[in-house]
Amino acid sequence: MGERDASPGAVAEEDVVALLMRQHDEIRDLLDAVETTAGDDRREAFRRLVRLLAVHETAEEEVVHPYARGAVEDGEEIVGLRLEEERRAKEALLRLERMDCAGPGQADFLREFAALREEVEQHARAEERHEFPRLEAESDPERRRAMARAVRAAEAVAPTRPHPGVESGAENTAVGPFAAVVDRARDAIRREGR
Repeated sequence: MGERDASPGAVAEEDVVALLMRQHDEIRDLLDAVETTAGDDRREAFRRLVRLLAVHETAEEEVVHPYARGAVEDGEEIVGLRLEEERRAKEALLRLERMDCAGPGQADFLREFAALREEVEQHARAEERHEFPRLEAESDPERRRAMARAVRAAEAVAPTRPHPGVESGAENTAVGPFAAVVDRARDAIRREGR
């Protein structure tokens, strides 16, 4: 699925559905890691999860959802539900970032994290059942490869932290660059402080 050799010796490109499915698997692995590790390992797994969710959702909001709105049957409804799920997950991530994930307060963190995990997994399943199959059925392979390239480009400059209330392509275009600079500066400072 999603790979085709355009010319002899050309590298086959992944289509957007394959790319997003692979990222969903990475997200599930990080959810597992946060629950099954402790101490600094849990902190690192959670930091990686927050970053992956932030850039993944931003790219979906900028590239995939706008296309799906107009190109797939019931696109407005499908995308509207996914955006609401993404907003709730961003709010939960912000609450969790303020909590102690590996110290004395970790029981509270793990309780809140279990709720986030359920929300994120439900969201991924909904995309995989309702949005992705329709993208495959109602777009050609070249369109999906172009969307994958656009997703990768969006992720390269996306904010690395959740920003609830910024769930559309237009909002991400307006707020995203500033938020991304601030987030990436915070990430760099955090790395230097280790």
